[in-house]
Amino acid sequence: MNKTTQDTINNIVWKACDTFRGALDGSQYKDYVLTMLFVKYLSDFYREKLEQLQEKYNGNEARVAKAIKLEKFILDDKCTFEFLLSKKESSELGQEINKVLEKIEEDNPEKLEGIFRSIDFNNEANLGRTKERNSMLKHLLEDFSDERLDLRPSMLAGNDVIGDAYEYLIAHFASDAGKKGGEFFTPSGVSTLLAKLVGAKEGDRIYDPACGSGSLLIKAAKEIGNNNFALFGQEKNGQTQTLSKMNMFLHEINEADIRWGDTLRNPLHLDNNHLMKFDVVVANPPFSLDKWGRDELEEDFYKRFDYGLPPKSKGDYAFVLHMLSSLNAEGTMGVVLPHGVLFRGASEGKIRTQILDNNLLDGVIGLPANLFFGTSIPAAILIFKKNRENKNVLFIDASKEFTKNKNQNELKDKQIQKILTTYKDRSEVDKYSHLATIEEIKENDYNLNIPRYVDTFEEEEAIDIAQTKKDIKILEGELVDIKKQMDGYLKELGL
Repeated sequence: MNKTTQDTINNIVWKACDTFRGALDGSQYKDYVLTMLFVKYLSDFYREKLEQLQEKYNGNEARVAKAIKLEKFILDDKCTFEFLLSKKESSELGQEINKVLEKIEEDNPEKLEGIFRSIDFNNEANLGRTKERNSMLKHLLEDFSDERLDLRPSMLAGNDVIGDAYEYLIAHFASDAGKKGGEFFTPSGVSTLLAKLVGAKEGDRIYDPACGSGSLLIKAAKEIGNNNFALFGQEKNGQTQTLSKMNMFLHEINEADIRWGDTLRNPLHLDNNHLMKFDVVVANPPFSLDKWGRDELEEDFYKRFDYGLPPKSKGDYAFVLHMLSSLNAEGTMGVVLPHGVLFRGASEGKIRTQILDNNLLDGVIGLPANLFFGTSIPAAILIFKKNRENKNVLFIDASKEFTKNKNQNELKDKQIQKILTTYKDRSEVDKYSHLATIEEIKENDYNLNIPRYVDTFEEEEAIDIAQTKKDIKILEGELVDIKKQMDGYLKELGL
């Protein structure tokens, strides 16, 4: 029997989105489609485990019931996708689906509590009146009942097929959602590059204080090559936090600790009332977040702002300082930020000065414009390290390292590898990278604007005046000949 491939899942589930197009935008209908994908996965996973146990215990229901409780998910017979499908003609289909989701949470309190709290399949404002809503949800169930969409683990053509399908959908939803899309998804090329730059190792604890749908944490973990790691994240948006938890399960990461809350105002990963410390910290926080909580954090309990408080209207350095405070004594940190953090003055300039004086900044990588959903501005990746031996900062101008697509630019493998090799070798490449000493940075008043360190100016080719005059004379002669030909054609036409 043929295995379920990545393309098969992607195509079927993307087709299921047609049910909602025109009625809702991507930032809304993504929750319904992704939730149904997760329910289908849970159902198929559970069905296969049940079949395996029934075979193992020769149909002894008591032993099967006892053994199934030890599996990572428990699913009542009336919580399966097949049960939902049997209800597709119900006059209260939205309510039927909601009841099933509630029961799944109740039966799996440790793993799945709250995972469906932000989704309502009976929402009239989103899905329309009863008749329209029932029709839409019936189509959704029928699309997911496609016999080719077999999500049993033994039928999948790879370990990450479902998780990658989930990422595929999130990327498409982010693209459709425009500015809102940037709130829950970091483009794949950027997250891959950042994951490789921080280089998490076996046994590391990895943390993202603005984790969105969790793709950056997952990419960082994949670099390790085995399951010996621990993931931690916090996300302010409740719907996005549930996406992240589902994403972890679909990538077979079952112990990730993803919390819901405002990281700056109320960090939730604590150890004896102090910030928990991590080996690797990564993030793509919201750019220049307005009203991030400055007035409330002048007396910060966790002492994150000893270098100073960032301005009220720009929360970039608030995230940087939180992340540095969450990094252990040998840790590495990578963060995506707008270019303004490199050169803006006032309180941000003072913070930047102290970060550099304490030798925490390891590298600055300028990215191409138009990489991110919802904004065309170029961004930069900043790499920080605790207990650094180097007394220099590597600057890389990768602004031209992209592949142009219809709507957005992309970082591809070849471009990622060029950046990564330059960073790891700390090499100087003409018009591409420069290794700046701290003294050099001080001479520039702690301004980190990349053009101050990497000269990308290309001299224009000298113009040969004599040859240009000859070319003009030839063109003028050709123009006279063409005009004569045109006059002849016009005479023939009697014009």
